[in-house]
Amino acid sequence: MKKYHLLVAFFFFSLVLSAQGSQSFLLNLYGGYTFSDRVDFDSSYAKVEDGFEYGIGLEYFIMDNASIELKYNRLDTHMPLYTSVLLPNNGNPIPAGTQLNSGDDKGAINYILADYTYYFGSSSQKALPFLGAGLGVSILETPRSGNGTYFAWEIKAGVKVKTDSPLSINLHAYLQSMSAAVGYDYYWDYYWGPVAVTDYASTFQFGLGASLSYDFSK
Repeated sequence: MKKYHLLVAFFFFSLVLSAQGSQSFLLNLYGGYTFSDRVDFDSSYAKVEDGFEYGIGLEYFIMDNASIELKYNRLDTHMPLYTSVLLPNNGNPIPAGTQLNSGDDKGAINYILADYTYYFGSSSQKALPFLGAGLGVSILETPRSGNGTYFAWEIKAGVKVKTDSPLSINLHAYLQSMSAAVGYDYYWDYYWGPVAVTDYASTFQFGLGASLSYDFSK
């Protein structure tokens, strides 16, 4: 994980240097509660349990009402894996609903995202509604399978509450997702015979959060 942290720090530093002679940039500290989700596989399912998500981001305003941001968020959670069907297991069948990784299900999801956010209203307003979306990668940490890097995205909506000081608060709701290849499904083609198609599993987690922002241009 150290190399990913260094990569994020490098991008933050690069953005700061490019923004100093341009428009305003903000440092954002994130905190939120992310709700659980269930992911189904062929003979099992996993739960990504709810938990506290936290992170940091650097936001640069390319115009008065629009910004781009590079951010890092982390969700520490548990990911129990359950059987969804009766598994043979060499004469010792495992009943459906049995947890396969009991006592070894702690993990984490790290999001590295590039966001675009649009704020509605004039810059003189104290409260600005906003919509945003982001693309990037998620780094999934699991005790048994190690780390894996996958495609990730998010959408968000909320309101930015400004003060007379450099500090402001963003209250927002968000939906985050990551997708990973988990195997193959097979189909029969009249000309080609059996054809393997990659099967993907995705998480969809809704959350409520807030961020404390510091505007370096004030």
